Amino acid sequence: MPAKIRLQRKGKKGQPFYHIVIADGRAPREGRFIERIGTYNPLTRPAEIDLNFDKAIGWLQNGAQPTDTVKAILAYKGVLYKSHLLKGVKKGAMTIEQAEEKFQVWLQEKQQKIASKVNETALTKKEAKKKQMAYETEVNETKATAIAKKLAKEAEAEARKHDIPKVEEPIVPESAIEQPAAAQPVAQEPSSEQPSVEETTESPKMESDSSAEEPKQE
Repeated sequence: MPAKIRLQRKGKKGQPFYHIVIADGRAPREGRFIERIGTYNPLTRPAEIDLNFDKAIGWLQNGAQPTDTVKAILAYKGVLYKSHLLKGVKKGAMTIEQAEEKFQVWLQEKQQKIASKVNETALTKKEAKKKQMAYETEVNETKATAIAKKLAKEAEAEARKHDIPKVEEPIVPESAIEQPAAAQPVAQEPSSEQPSVEETTESPKMESDSSAEEPKQE
């Protein structure tokens, strides 16, 4: 049975980390392996892959069969494309120089895509962090406003406990207000010291008797 290129799980629970190994097709999944040719960390974005390119090419040419996940990893790293070009060289479809030139063109395009993906991921993280900060700021402001309102209500309630109720004076219409009466002259009683009218009014005195008498006759 041909050898297989498979993943061997390592790492802690919830933090998987894999070794890319060459193992006998009949060996258990986590059993003994022939050779380790790389590592794979799926937790990073993009995934971190450390692969011995030449050994992977050699095992493929010797008939090793990759699992589906490993096949995707080899395609991502260009191992499958390089193996395809080398098969064309063996068939005489191209020279080794042409095959290498095509592979370098593919590799440059792939690196540009990876760099673009990395920048996009970094930008996405930055935007996500910015949104998270804005959300947290909004939440904190909402909490602060609610606390301020609560404290204001408590302070108002406490102030009402110490307030003395004010008695409002009734509003009296102007028509009901009595105007002061005009001052009337006060009649003065006659003083006992002043003479009365009868006393002060003197009747004309009668002429003396001598003037009233007739002239004596001689």
